[in-house]
Amino acid sequence: MNTSLQPVHSLTRHLAVFFGDAQARAVGLVFATESMLFGSWVAHIPHVKDTLQLTDAQLGMTLFALPAGLITMNPLTGWLVGKMGQVNACFWAAIAFCAALLIPVTAPNVYVLVAGLYVVGLCSALINVAMNTLATDVEKARNIVIMSSCHGMWSVGGIISSVIAGIAIANHVPPALHVASISAFVLLCTFLVRPVLQSIKVVPPEKSAAFVRPNLDLLLMIFIGLAVAMGEGLAFDWSGIYLRDTLKTSSQVAALGFGAFSLTMTLGRFLGDAIIPRIGAKRWLLLGGLIAASGLVLAVVVPYAPVALLGFALLGAGSSLGAPILYSAALRVPGIAPAAGLATFATFSFVGFLAGPPLIGFIADAFGLPWGLLFVALMLLGSAIVSRFVNLF
Repeated sequence: MNTSLQPVHSLTRHLAVFFGDAQARAVGLVFATESMLFGSWVAHIPHVKDTLQLTDAQLGMTLFALPAGLITMNPLTGWLVGKMGQVNACFWAAIAFCAALLIPVTAPNVYVLVAGLYVVGLCSALINVAMNTLATDVEKARNIVIMSSCHGMWSVGGIISSVIAGIAIANHVPPALHVASISAFVLLCTFLVRPVLQSIKVVPPEKSAAFVRPNLDLLLMIFIGLAVAMGEGLAFDWSGIYLRDTLKTSSQVAALGFGAFSLTMTLGRFLGDAIIPRIGAKRWLLLGGLIAASGLVLAVVVPYAPVALLGFALLGAGSSLGAPILYSAALRVPGIAPAAGLATFATFSFVGFLAGPPLIGFIADAFGLPWGLLFVALMLLGSAIVSRFVNLF
């Protein structure tokens, strides 16, 4: 076979295996529908900001509630999934997620908004652990590799939700009706896919690992993961605000910011199995950080909607493989138990989601939102520099 065609052949073969396996498709659908719920909320952040008359700083503080729920639930997820089982945890967390998502989009005041986002964060943390565990179970039982494709499906869900949200906003569909419709669709998918998920030969999850004191390599991984997570959080929570309020686009165009990010994130993750072996995981962290940072700088320096959309697309491309690479590396840190290394990395890297939205809000309130984007660009540039010194093992 032509050497230049090997990555393409590897990609198509991998995707054929993924989409040809019913259990793999079922788990991938769980990833996609969770992302659809997230994307539906993201599209209506500008509406909620206007309805509750929030400043950028106030919005940032309220957005803190969702990752706060994630952080609260994280130490409990291993125990809950162990008690409920992976399939039941996915099922009930999805139902709770659908119900909880209606709270923030219809919140009459900031207190209800914060409470709703906090519950959404709790549900998201549980389903995230359960669906990733199920993906691992399928890999072991079927002797196939699907994790990267599952995360690609998560990005596909983001693209679909962005397009649907843009259409809904353009046609003046009330946000509550839009979110309720998406939630109803996800509930239907959840019930339909449950029998297939129950057919998966699951491995009882190990007890929740205790956190460990990070060594230097794990600390560097945490910093890189924090920066990547902050970039993703920016795309989720602030891309629409930046396009609409700073660049004065229409609401439907603003909704495409997250879509542009999700599109390149999806392509990057589906191409990851072909890209990483050729470029190298460590080199990709360097290159990805530079690409993501340059996208944000471009969106600020050339403040026009088409260029900003390109910038968010570059942010998605550069960020796409950071999490898969780092999660895998955290399992292999010498001297640290794999589960403990992963638990420690995952929890501390979530600080990117925890600190990102309020920090960007404070910066935007004091200096303007473009400076918030540049702050995240600086973090991503720092992650690219740090990647040169980290050992991925």
